[in-house]
Amino acid sequence: MPRVKHLDPLLDFEWSGDETAWIRKFRAWVRKRFPASWGWECTSTSTRRRAKLKSTGRVRETNMATIPSPLRSLRADAEIDYPTGDGRPVGETPLHLKNLTTAIKTLERHFEREPLVYVWGNMFVYYEKGNRRKHVSPDVFVALGVPKDKPREHYLIWEEGHGLDFVVELTSKSTQDEDLDDKMSIYQDEMPVPEYFLFDPKGEYLDPPLQGHRLREGKYVPIEIVEGRLPSEVLGLHLERDGEWLRFYNPATGLWLPTPEEREAALEADRGLAEAQRERERLAREQADAAREQADAAREQADAARERAEAERERLASELEGSGKELERLRRELDEWRRRFGGRAGEPPPRGE
Repeated sequence: MPRVKHLDPLLDFEWSGDETAWIRKFRAWVRKRFPASWGWECTSTSTRRRAKLKSTGRVRETNMATIPSPLRSLRADAEIDYPTGDGRPVGETPLHLKNLTTAIKTLERHFEREPLVYVWGNMFVYYEKGNRRKHVSPDVFVALGVPKDKPREHYLIWEEGHGLDFVVELTSKSTQDEDLDDKMSIYQDEMPVPEYFLFDPKGEYLDPPLQGHRLREGKYVPIEIVEGRLPSEVLGLHLERDGEWLRFYNPATGLWLPTPEEREAALEADRGLAEAQRERERLAREQADAAREQADAAREQADAARERAEAERERLASELEGSGKELERLRRELDEWRRRFGGRAGEPPPRGE
């Protein structure tokens, strides 16, 4: 067990985990250090109860042992359970829920390469240590300089070392008063949030349906509209209403940030184009293979024709050679006949012979 060191050797003892024993030793230490003549009393609860019963008047109870122990204070703070939810629905309507999840996923995608930009929403954010009641649950929030890969069930500002920088509340019939009064006061005064936006998807409770506020000298001032949009200095983006939907406009590209559905549709289109390209390449390969096969067949036919022609030429040459030999033989025979019968060599024999 760890040994707790004190300036006074009377309190130099090993902590056994028994709080009653620690208090008993603490009382003994008080009695030795502070005489009763000083006006200090350190009596047990049972002693005070007996004194009260014997007294006919009111007894003022003083118990030094009730002074909060540092160990007890630390343990009590560590044992505080900060709830992670209140059981309330995430969004009042499917439209509110869809706006909430779309905004979070869109911003998460936009800042996916930024390890110190944390985007989330509908999470309890506690802004006063030790007070379970001091919390809000923004629909969408962004905290800069906070690691995104840290597992969280709630956001404790004193542990994170940084508050929220950007908040969006989706206003509905049941939240309009809270969004405009209570939460605005909290975001302005108790846990200062540099930018606070409100969006009413139906356009029934806010006029205009999209509003923005920026802290200036500790007070919220309205954000001026620029080309129909509300610029966010924190995000470097502009917020814009598109019917019932909240959109984020990137002035660097001149385009809206794609929603998850739009990104999936684009990926599907890209996959379709890639598939079509692969199909065209496959057909081109097949056509090239067919052309090569045809060329190979043509070469084979030409080779066969050449072989046949060569064979025919050789046959004809052989026949011609044979004919020449036969002609020579016949000429020799003719010459022999002429010599025998009086003709000159190479002349036809006389007629009538």
